[in-house]
Parts: sequence; C-alpha cells; structure tokens
Amino acid sequence: MRNSSIKKYYSFLKFRRNFTRYSIGKFRSYEIVIFWLKSFLTRSQFLILSGILVGSTAGFAGVILKSLVHYIHYVITAKVHFEDQILFYLIFPFLGIVITTIVVKYIFNGQDKKGIPVILHEIAQNASKVSPVKMYSQIVQSAITVGFGGSAGLESPIAVTGAAIGSNFAQTYKLDYKERTLLLAAGATAGIAAAFNAPIAGVMFAIEILLTGVVFSDFIPLVVAAVCGSLISRILLKEEVLFLFRSRGTFDYHNLPYYLLLGILCGLYARYFLLIARYIEGFFHSLKMSRVQKAMLGGSILSLLCVLYPPLFGEGYETIKSFTNGEIQKVISNSFFRYIGYREWVIILFVGVICLLKAFATSITIQSGGNGGNFAPSLFAGGSLGYAFALLCMRAGMADVPMTNLILVGMAGVMSGVLYAPLTAIFLIAESSSGYDLFIPLMIVSVIAFLMAKWFSPTSPEMERFVKERQIFTREHDKNLLSLLHTMDLVDKDTQLISETASMNELMEVLKNGHRNLIAVLNDKSVLTGIINLDGIRPILFGGELDKSLEVKSLMKPVGRVVYESDSVVDVAKKFDETALWNLPVIKTNGEFAGFISKSSVLDRYRKLLQEHSG
Repeated sequence: MRNSSIKKYYSFLKFRRNFTRYSIGKFRSYEIVIFWLKSFLTRSQFLILSGILVGSTAGFAGVILKSLVHYIHYVITAKVHFEDQILFYLIFPFLGIVITTIVVKYIFNGQDKKGIPVILHEIAQNASKVSPVKMYSQIVQSAITVGFGGSAGLESPIAVTGAAIGSNFAQTYKLDYKERTLLLAAGATAGIAAAFNAPIAGVMFAIEILLTGVVFSDFIPLVVAAVCGSLISRILLKEEVLFLFRSRGTFDYHNLPYYLLLGILCGLYARYFLLIARYIEGFFHSLKMSRVQKAMLGGSILSLLCVLYPPLFGEGYETIKSFTNGEIQKVISNSFFRYIGYREWVIILFVGVICLLKAFATSITIQSGGNGGNFAPSLFAGGSLGYAFALLCMRAGMADVPMTNLILVGMAGVMSGVLYAPLTAIFLIAESSSGYDLFIPLMIVSVIAFLMAKWFSPTSPEMERFVKERQIFTREHDKNLLSLLHTMDLVDKDTQLISETASMNELMEVLKNGHRNLIAVLNDKSVLTGIINLDGIRPILFGGELDKSLEVKSLMKPVGRVVYESDSVVDVAKKFDETALWNLPVIKTNGEFAGFISKSSVLDRYRKLLQEHSG
C-alpha cells in the first residue's frame, strides 16, 4: 500500500513538473486531463489511449469529408436544375478545379503539397512533424475538387488529414520521434479504415507504405486506431456512401486461367496508368502559365472528357456498383453511346475507352490544381478492366465466366500495381466485399500485377524523384538514417588554415598553436590547393636542421577526393569507404573550402540516430 501511494505521489509530481514546463494557460481543459493521464499511465497504455483518440478524430474527419462530397453531389444534381446534361458536365468539373486552386492560392497561401509522398517526406525529413493546416486543408480542397466532379479519390486526402491529426496530437503532448511517427501512421490508418470501412486494409497501408524503412515493434495503436476509424464510419455514414460491394460469386479453382490472365492485364494497365500520370505531370510543369490558368486549362479538358464519358465524373464507385449489379444500361444511358445502342461490342468499346481515359482524367485533375489521390481511380480502372475482360471472355464463347469476381479482383490488381501495395489491395477488396473466400484469386492477381510493376520500375514512379533525392525512406534502413544527416552539419569548422605563400616560420606558428593533424593550404581566393599532414612532415620538421627556405607549397600534398556541399551523407560514407581515409575536405558550392569532415563524426551521429529510431 505504501509503495502504491509513493508511486502515485511521484506521478503527481511528474505531472506538475511537466505541466508547468509546458506553460499553464496554453492548454484547453481536455488537454490538461490528457496530460494528467500521461503522467499516471505507462508508455504502452498512453499510446493505446492515443490510438483511440487519434483514430476516432481521424475517423470523424473521414466522415466529414465523405459527407461533404456526398452533399455537394446532392446539391449540384438534385437542387441545381440543368435542362442540358452536357452543360452540367461542362460546368462543374471545371469549377471544382478552378475553385480549389483559388482556395489554395488565397486561403492556404499556396500550400498545395498533396498525396502520400507528402506524409513520407515529413516522416523522413521533418521528424514526423506535419503542419497543423493539413488537419483541415486537405478536407476543404478535396471536397471541392471531387464534390464538383474531379476524377480523383478522397482516400489520399483523408490519409494526409489523419496523419496530420496524429502528428499534431503527438507534438501537443511532447512525444518523441518514434511515438510521433507511430501516431502519424495511426491517424492515416484510421483515415483509410474510415474511407473503406476496412480496418485491416488500413493497417496494411501503414505497414506497406507509410512505415517503410522505419523500425517498430509496437503496432497495437495502429490496430486500435483502425478499428475506431472504421466503427465511426460504419455508424455515422449511410451504406450508399460507404465502399461496399454485396454481389459476388464463390471461388472455383477451374477459373484460375481467367485470374492469371487478368493479373497480367492489371500489371500492364498499372504501368500505363503510372506513365500517363508522369507524362501529364511533366506537361503541366512545363507550361509557362499561372496557377489559375493551368487550372482553367485542366478543368476545361476534364469537363470535355466528362461530357464524352460521364463515368469519369467524380470517384466512380457508383459505376463499379452498376457493373457488379449488371446495370450497364444505366451507365451508358448518360453518354452519347446510347444513340449507338446496347449491343455487346458497343459495351466492350465503351468500358474499354473509359478505362483508358481514367488515367488521363485523374492525372489532369490532380496536376492542374485539384486535390485527390490515386486510390479510387485505380479501383475504378481495375473494376472497369475486369468487367471489359469478362465481356471479352463471354464474347469469345467461354463458359461460366465469373464476371463479378473478375471486377473485384481487377480492382485489387490495378490498385496493387499503381500503389505498389498488394497487401493493402487484397485486404481492402476482401473486407469491402466480405469476400474472404476470394483470397486466392485476390492474391494471384494482386501479386502478378505488383511483380510486373516492380519489374518495370523497382520504385513507384510517383515516389521515384523523392527516392533519388533521398527525401523519403526506403527499405534500406542504414541509408534511411544517413539521409537524416546533413553534410554541412558534420563539418569541423575548427580547422587549421595556412596560405600557400606562407613561410616556414608561419607554418611553425600554426603548428604550435594548433591541435590538429591536418592543415588546409589555401590560395588568395580561399580555394583549397593542398593539404599538409603533420605525420607526413614530422621527419622534416624534427629530423635535424630545419631548412627555413622551404616553402609551404613543397610540403603539402595535392588534394585527392573531396566532399561537395551538395553531397548527401550517403555519398560521403561511400567516399570514405573508397578512399579508406578518416578525413575528407569539404568544398562549398562557390568553390571555397568549408572544413574537414571525419568518419568518426559521421559514425557517432549515426549511432545516436540508431538509438533514437529503433524501438
């Protein structure tokens, strides 16, 4: 009893000390309660509580975003009356991208970074600290874009919002890097779980994509957050808003050839989707136009595509549900294809074309100024591909074609190849369709598509630039830690310098007052021309009568390998390995000498980072 009382007393003292340190009056009443709980709970208990709070908040954020988009769709379709349907599709997608761009420019001060790479960059380069603005900016931007018909998905914005919520929660309660990263991932996990009502897929998303290269042993907060996000979504959202598919068939192993062939098609299409995205990104980046002008151009192209092919309007989940329910006439009736008729070849052509154009519509939406992600578009394209493939098989006279199953596994296949996340895709479709007996075809198609994507490009093209610039983590843990270090921060500024025209007396004076083995020899422009190593000149200095007529030039060694200011620490480590030296000179961008960098300082900082990031 006495030990328990002492423990509670010390917990109270800890709470009072920490709370006073973080300045009283700065926090709301509920934050004071959480600080108090933090002082009494163990680390694991507090992380589980944090997972519940972050997951619930991110789940509510997902519900708000889904509801906003659903309401905007309702207003523009039911309340705003357009006699001419063509005019409807011409106006709203255009308005969505333009308004989003204006909002970003004038309300959010041009902060338009979006997508999963933003989260990965914050984890690797900003110690998992996400701007508080991201907790609501992504909701506003994506609601406008997708609500007005932008051909993108809401899941990436929800994930970024959830990540921002988790990060800022951790920052508020002064958690360290490991815990901050865990709660960031928990928020994103809850967002994905809420968007799809798929908690396992949310956890897989965090493990496969967000926590790549990050060492963790405690995943309970992720699971708790995913469950909270999914439950809140399931309770508050109507079923028609959720990503649910009731219709499907049972798995028959005799249909394996269909799934094998579909996996190859999904892999090829995923590569096509990513190449189109890269091309569109380069196109808009190269335009010498203002941000609003790009939005107007992109909005005009998107509106034209929606006029020709209405299924490109918005996320497209309703179209996929129509495919699975056999309501293709409902899909075609809004397009000009209805004038051609509903013959089988017309349907195949129609679905095939919207599948190909979805890559253009999505990339134009995102790159011209809209906000959204590739989750929904990849699922839409995969479902369309699976449906077109099933129709072709039936046209060829094949019997017992599992059409609904091909649509579902096609969704998983394309998503796996586009996002490089097979586990997320498998569990997402299994959970949203209650199709756990489809695990075998889901795994076959998703793995084939993923392996083909990896064969074309080891890294997702969406992440390729960030990987090359070492802005995000990869699965190479050592390089991840080294990428957190910056070359100029490791330079020893306390370096002995001497002019190349200096006399021996001046050299002796430098040696007498210095405590380094290396002396940098510079010219009159502060450019490094050579290096004097004390060990190398010791016989000359102390071997007998010193020749005072010797010049510093005659004692220095020419400069060998150097480190440049722009070099990463990974490059520096490679140069140390190649030269077997312990010190290398560092040259600034303007050519001036900056100092020496030592292998021991790199190793020392690396060991400290290893302690901080392992857990």
